[in-house]
Amino acid sequence: MTSSMTAPTTESGRNVGSSSQLTPPPGTIIIYSDLWCSFAHLAVHRLHTTRHKLGLDTTVSFDHRAFPLELINGASSPRPGTDSEVAAIGRLDPDAGWRLWQGPDWAYPSTSLPALEAVQAAKEQGLAASEALDRGLRRAFWMESRNISLRPVILAVAAETDLDAAALAAALDDGRARRQLMNQYLIAASDAVTCSPHLFLPDATNHANPGVQVRYTGEYGVGYPIATGDDPTIYEALLTRSAA
Repeated sequence: MTSSMTAPTTESGRNVGSSSQLTPPPGTIIIYSDLWCSFAHLAVHRLHTTRHKLGLDTTVSFDHRAFPLELINGASSPRPGTDSEVAAIGRLDPDAGWRLWQGPDWAYPSTSLPALEAVQAAKEQGLAASEALDRGLRRAFWMESRNISLRPVILAVAAETDLDAAALAAALDDGRARRQLMNQYLIAASDAVTCSPHLFLPDATNHANPGVQVRYTGEYGVGYPIATGDDPTIYEALLTRSAA
């Protein structure tokens, strides 16, 4: 999604201006995204499955960075908007795991900031740990209807993904990753990053919402998205070009 809560029409592939911050080393893809963004859930799923298919699990790492929609938009992500995307975006790749919210209304997440901070804090245990927590939190929200704004849920997902949950809890309690999260927000709010998801590759190219073209019927949260194009094969090229 972009800051206006709609998705970009196509991936960009343009050169990055601030290369010192947004061009990763070989073998790494920087991913700016929010956890309750359906387009990001789709992209992250395809990155993981395609990386495994290509045999690049130990060759390419994902450096997750925050595109906090609630800070950019000045409001929490509305449930009607996310619900409207489950069928429309979920049909592009059902294996990613999708389900309309099954919990009570009062249990719906009010913020993604604690979970985004946890993904950054997990980097103390390595990028692989951060990747695992990010993916676990996405599935917890989109497929399992769990309130990922809650500390106990975040720590439970961390334990389920074999992280050191006690170490993560300590990092969350002293807020050591919060400054990192806010620094990423400042970059996400700049012209350098346009939407969630936005990928940055070692060859200094960047790709917003890779392979997916979409339009909305009405305002976000009132209308619904229509995917007008989808090319999942782009992920093979992105991963191959990023390999060390």
